[in-house]
Amino acid sequence: MEKKIWRIGSVGIGGISRGVHLPGIANSPDLQLVAVCDIKPERMEYAQETYGIDKAHCFTDYHDLINCPDVDAIDISTSNNAHFEIAKAAIEAGKPYSIEKPVTITAEEADILARMTAEKGLPNMVCFSYRFKAAARYMKDILEKGSIGRIYHVYMQYLQAGGGPEWDLPRSWRYIKELTGTGALGDLGCHALDLVSFVTGKDYVKAVGHADTFTKMRRLEEGEGLGPVDVDDFCNYLMEMEDGIAADFEITRFAYGRGNYQRLEIYGSQGAVVYTLDAKAPGVDEIEVCIGPVVGRAGAFTTLPIPDRFRADQMQSFADILNGLGDGKAATIQEGCHIQHALESIIRSAEEQKWLPV
Repeated sequence: MEKKIWRIGSVGIGGISRGVHLPGIANSPDLQLVAVCDIKPERMEYAQETYGIDKAHCFTDYHDLINCPDVDAIDISTSNNAHFEIAKAAIEAGKPYSIEKPVTITAEEADILARMTAEKGLPNMVCFSYRFKAAARYMKDILEKGSIGRIYHVYMQYLQAGGGPEWDLPRSWRYIKELTGTGALGDLGCHALDLVSFVTGKDYVKAVGHADTFTKMRRLEEGEGLGPVDVDDFCNYLMEMEDGIAADFEITRFAYGRGNYQRLEIYGSQGAVVYTLDAKAPGVDEIEVCIGPVVGRAGAFTTLPIPDRFRADQMQSFADILNGLGDGKAATIQEGCHIQHALESIIRSAEEQKWLPV
């Protein structure tokens, strides 16, 4: 495939779009932002002022953006409930796409997107952003080389404080089941599931979960009064993985003092490796190892410098995929579909209070 500059139409100009998607597109020499779509006028104004998008390429209907002849590929970062229909329309139009996580509200919808994408043979990427952390890629490399032997245990924490009372966050779409599907589980837990599967190379077999809601009413985002919260504030779950790996996940928006904290510990027969994010400073990812019998008996963990070859950028990775140059480490819609099935099993397990197959 001849390398080219791909003209991108981005649907949904909210926080994740402004923080990751649009800057990433702008910084890539292989991507050009040519069109945007959102239902809020102030977001259109932001795109016009920040990225110079002309009014003729600012759409309120995603169909118009997808069908625009100036758009080669679609970037989707809307609320979760809109993912399915937008991605489906992009696939039907034969246009490659990147899509925020979780890919859909239900596993059935994810299956449909995966099947349609495969039938069309379209390039695609699910934005599981922690696959692009250098420490996570280094961890994957260590595990692929067999450096810690057979994997026994995985312990994964993803902890934020933003849902707690001191923050007093309003009832945004992330707290409404119809718009988001699940709460902390779908927002944070799907990242955790994908990260563990990514670094180990193993899929999930069965699950048992425990989820609940601490703050059952939140102030309305627009107007006065309170509205009900019908999604989880936290979710803890155990997963059995392939090869009998035992995995333990702790996910919450109520971890006082935490920003975007992640800790992934993996223990094997010949060593252990630990990935952290936000442990020492916001956005900083690190890796520690304890490998071999001498250091193992001493309990000595060493922080490793991360080689530059493990550094990657999310939206440049999408550009590489479009140009047939992907490194195979970004998530595909098929992998996003697997995570969607795991999410569904966890939330059903929490409701039914029993182990369920994935």
